[in-house]
Amino acid sequence: MGYNAKPLNIMRIQSFLLIISTAILFSAVPVPENETQKKKIVTGAEQLNQYLPWLKGKRVALLANPTTIIGKTHLVDSLISLGVNVVKVFGPEHGFRGNASAGAKVEDETDAKTGIPIISLYGKKNKPSKEDMADVDIMIYDLQDVGVRFYTNINALARLMEVCQENGKTLIILDRPNPNGYLIDGPILDMQFKSGIGMFPIPMAHGLTVAEFAQMANGEGWLTNKVKCDLKIVKVANYTHDMAYTLPVSPSPNLNTQQAVLLYPSTCMFEGTYLNLGRGTYFPFTVLGSPELKGIYDFSFTPVSIKGMAETPLHMDQVCYGIDLRQYDVSKLRESGQINFQWIMELYKAYPFKEKFFDSKLSKEMGSIEKLIGVASFRQQLMDGKSEAEIRASWEPGLSNYKTMRKKYLLYK
Repeated sequence: MGYNAKPLNIMRIQSFLLIISTAILFSAVPVPENETQKKKIVTGAEQLNQYLPWLKGKRVALLANPTTIIGKTHLVDSLISLGVNVVKVFGPEHGFRGNASAGAKVEDETDAKTGIPIISLYGKKNKPSKEDMADVDIMIYDLQDVGVRFYTNINALARLMEVCQENGKTLIILDRPNPNGYLIDGPILDMQFKSGIGMFPIPMAHGLTVAEFAQMANGEGWLTNKVKCDLKIVKVANYTHDMAYTLPVSPSPNLNTQQAVLLYPSTCMFEGTYLNLGRGTYFPFTVLGSPELKGIYDFSFTPVSIKGMAETPLHMDQVCYGIDLRQYDVSKLRESGQINFQWIMELYKAYPFKEKFFDSKLSKEMGSIEKLIGVASFRQQLMDGKSEAEIRASWEPGLSNYKTMRKKYLLYK
């Protein structure tokens, strides 16, 4: 008896330490805040103590991708380790594991790591079917957004809200900071240009977290038949919209640096032109150019086929000349509080073949300059040489009205 007692006690101590460390790791109990903790941004997903009780005894599904993390661990893995019954995962654009190119259709699969069925919402269908929801009791949405209308995560959220309402399910939103949260700018989408890259009457940069957008979609009657989804929201702790926030994981394959994320509201509009914006390089959204600008700009880059990022980029294997923004001081954007329209105005003026400038030669998912900017007037305004002040004046009173309406749905200052 005495011989076996010591190993048994060690096993008990090890088990106790494992329980304690797991509780600390997953914040299973609230920890008193000190001054340092008050300043640290804590995402919704990290606050397990708030939403684990909602999942107890439930069959859980998630809309998730590689940004769906707690620390360095995927939320799906964390929930499974805590005994949550995760029955399936829905994958958005780029897929659950994030290895599909922009606009590429994604197939259903079984996750190799967990064996959980992964149902694509960016392939044969864009929202869960009634059959998909039959064995689901509660749904979780946890995707990192970047705060612009043409980033498709908010569209996937709205469709998921509709499906949850239709099937009598509650949707839990684990909120995350908007890295461009300070920015509310651009024209309100004219709904005649509604598309897969713009579904709601919001400006190019909307200044919302995904949970705030969900409240707005509910409150403004933007869901089909003006339905309202039953929401449970876990807010980001210690966050305000004007805070700088560095993303811990790239939100998509082509937004692979913090520089790209912060330039994205200003450079994505070039998808609607005949200029390459770095697709086919390892620094997309931070360089802009075209073969036709040779002799006008000294900086050059050559787009090539890159699997998982851009298989057939515009001007593939051709030297493009233009602007390098990789070292651009992005704090200037924050100081101005505006999207930079000077770059597109400059490059249009410099481009020698004006009739080709707005010929994007891209897929239907990317769309025209009208779908990206959101209004019919912008193309003609550039062609007519209108000033930025004149262009901005044409967005009113829509932009100011949006800013007023937005205040009703804010969760953060």
